[in-house]
Amino acid sequence: MINLALKYMRVNKNIKQEELAKMLNVKSNTISQYETSNRQPTFETIEKIADICGYDIYFIDRKTNQKFKCNELIRKV
Repeated sequence: MINLALKYMRVNKNIKQEELAKMLNVKSNTISQYETSNRQPTFETIEKIADICGYDIYFIDRKTNQKFKCNELIRKV
């Protein structure tokens, strides 16, 4: 399912796979593999793609309906 979201974000901003690949410092076929679900990106890569395309990722607490952006969460290592 994330593959569809990644492709939607890229296409909606008129960014070619090759351009996005250069921005992420990966091969262009890697972007193709993400979009066809042949390869799974890390969450950090998903965040970078969303940022490049001008999107925010939110987590929504279903009980309280409270929204959290990724950068508002404290990550545990």
